[in-house]
Amino acid sequence: MFNARYFRTFITLVETGSFTRTARRLEMTQPGVSQHVRKLEQYLGKSLLDRQGRRFVLTEAGRRAYDYALKLFAEHEQFRHSLDNDSLDRGECRLASPGSVGLMLYPFILGQQQMQPGLTVSYSFAFNNEIVADVLAGRHDLGIVTEPVRHPDLDCEAWHQEPLCLVVPADFAGNRLTDLMGIGVVRYAGGDDHVGVLLRANYPDFRSISHFTRQGFTNEVSMVLDAVARGLGFAVVSRVVLETSPWQRQVKALSLPRPAHEFLFLVTRSGAQMPRRYVRLLDGYREQRRHERFGYGETTGETTADSTGKRLG
Repeated sequence: MFNARYFRTFITLVETGSFTRTARRLEMTQPGVSQHVRKLEQYLGKSLLDRQGRRFVLTEAGRRAYDYALKLFAEHEQFRHSLDNDSLDRGECRLASPGSVGLMLYPFILGQQQMQPGLTVSYSFAFNNEIVADVLAGRHDLGIVTEPVRHPDLDCEAWHQEPLCLVVPADFAGNRLTDLMGIGVVRYAGGDDHVGVLLRANYPDFRSISHFTRQGFTNEVSMVLDAVARGLGFAVVSRVVLETSPWQRQVKALSLPRPAHEFLFLVTRSGAQMPRRYVRLLDGYREQRRHERFGYGETTGETTADSTGKRLG
């Protein structure tokens, strides 16, 4: 007999790799976890685990059952959330983005939640590959990533772009490529591409970031400007990172003749119809950013990519 609880227990067991941790997470007994797995094996008529003492590995049937279970619960969550598709101010929003995006998007969404008590938000900060995996597994309805995604089970569309800033210590006096090479670069996850894009657009002599002294690395972009403020090097970050940084008064952005941008993309499961509340949040945020840029006197002619309307409108 089909029982969704058995599949849920099996998913948790695979993810934790432990009967004990599974029991703790699901608030069950360890014999109860074992029983669920046995019942699932009886239902499917296949052994799902190759037990090796207290450890186990998945059999081929176990791997296929795990993949099926992920899709099963992802479709269930999509169905549950689809019941609220027409509501602008009620329902749950489950989304993820890199830290550089979430620094301003998450506070904006929280503000919307304050104004709309029926709205709940589950927001995760993650790297691009983690976001893609979570959208595929149904843990998020929407992912925002900094590079296009090509996957048969996902839809990806351009959404928004943020200007890139070349940030140096406040007392830095140079602006030539050799000056930048002299102080070195502070690196962060995904930052090397930003350095390449902005420097290549403005310094014809730029060849590769490998020619710069590397002054350190962090996987948290919001902390990069702490190192820059201490005079340890320069960094290239999106403007939103600079605007939200507690060190923005200890650094400065060099004025460059040619703008470059960080492009943002929306990722959803293929064919999924996004609820209208997501549309409202995304459009509202983008409109706010547009007004803020006018306040900064930006006249570069920057445009943002509109949603197609096919899925998000």
